[in-house]
Amino acid sequence: MVNSTGDFVRVSPRDPQYFELSNGKPYIPIGFNLVPAPAEEDFESVIRKMADNKINYCRLWLGSGVFDVEHTRSGEYDEARAVLLKKFLKLAGSRGIKVKLCLEYFRDIPAKKTLWSDRPWHNEANGGPFKNMEDFLNGDRGREQFKRKLAWYAQRIGDDPAVFSWELWNEMNCVKGPWVPWTKVMLPELHRLFPKNMAMQSLGSFDCGPMREQYRLLCGLDGNDVAQVHRYLDLGGNLEICHAPIDQMAADAVKELFAFNVRKPVILTETGAVKPGHTGVSELYAKDQDGMLLHDMLFAPFFSGSAGTGHVWWWREAIQKPDLWHQYARFAEALAGIDPPAEQFMPLIIPHQRFRVYALKGTRTLMAWCRDGRNDWRTELEQGVKPETVQGAKLDLSATLAGVSVKSLRCYDPWNNVWQDAAVTDGFMKLPDFRRSIIIRVDYVKQQ
Repeated sequence: MVNSTGDFVRVSPRDPQYFELSNGKPYIPIGFNLVPAPAEEDFESVIRKMADNKINYCRLWLGSGVFDVEHTRSGEYDEARAVLLKKFLKLAGSRGIKVKLCLEYFRDIPAKKTLWSDRPWHNEANGGPFKNMEDFLNGDRGREQFKRKLAWYAQRIGDDPAVFSWELWNEMNCVKGPWVPWTKVMLPELHRLFPKNMAMQSLGSFDCGPMREQYRLLCGLDGNDVAQVHRYLDLGGNLEICHAPIDQMAADAVKELFAFNVRKPVILTETGAVKPGHTGVSELYAKDQDGMLLHDMLFAPFFSGSAGTGHVWWWREAIQKPDLWHQYARFAEALAGIDPPAEQFMPLIIPHQRFRVYALKGTRTLMAWCRDGRNDWRTELEQGVKPETVQGAKLDLSATLAGVSVKSLRCYDPWNNVWQDAAVTDGFMKLPDFRRSIIIRVDYVKQQ
């Protein structure tokens, strides 16, 4: 997780499941969606708060708020907004924070705006050049205009190492028009204009069965460098897993994409808790003063094989208002010194009657995250049942550590920021007392 301000992020040639910097050092994207973006006067304070808590990644929407360059007339771009973006990237880059730049989010271009996601100034009724969204996406004029916009960004941003990647569209399957042909044209254009940055596309929340084939298609697209997925705790979601404990919901999203046998990093790039049917931010955040929701969103994806943490939406409600920035520092502490590409990690589940134990077994390290199955958002936040202190628990590591010689074994309590030494006796390790979750790290050498 070492950062270097002058190095680019790339898919690791050592293990395409993970990222690294262009200097060969490992990079685990620890961060969130910075949408809506802060006001210009808050850039420095937000970036300082991020860096102080080991956050090294965020995502911006370039089509909204202070970074929206095309906000009054189709095809005309605001130089002042580009200056703001460059300022943000310079500040972020100076603190080792990489920024994903999502170019567009709108879903329709009607003559009159009725939804938050409408962009009426592209419509010919308002002086724009396009009849409808289909015309914008599939017409030669629409595609050439978008390519000019990409070139405009390339001239102003260029090869900036603070850029994590360029993302074509937010949840593009939600637009009123076919997303696949357009994406196949624009991904190569991103690679041509930004050869040192990764390029990618995104789809909407994986909350119903038909989304599986949409994601299979996305993950297999040439030039789509990262297999990214969106999924939320959503009681209106058709899939039951969207109603489950956060760790299970998040872990399943990662596993769904791995099932496509993709040879690229998998990231849960949007997650969170919403009112049924994505009708607003969940009331659970206001009840979650300890950050149980955020903790699970960070740890569950990575310990299921993702290349980074889950990237939460609703950053003000989930992070800023309850002042839970330290949850990121705790994740970084748990992974300090770990080089995922060198480890060639394989995700696995260690059986236990009470805990859900998500583990990563590497060439010289075993990392495991033990989640108490008796504590989740329903028990703690809906029913008001405080998490129990787990005492005297044991974990059977005999099969997991077969064929290796243990050099050291330590446990990390992320709720109290405390490391403790531990030991394995006859294949079992006794866990320290903990609440909600604990992390196990075993360093070993393989037996000859």
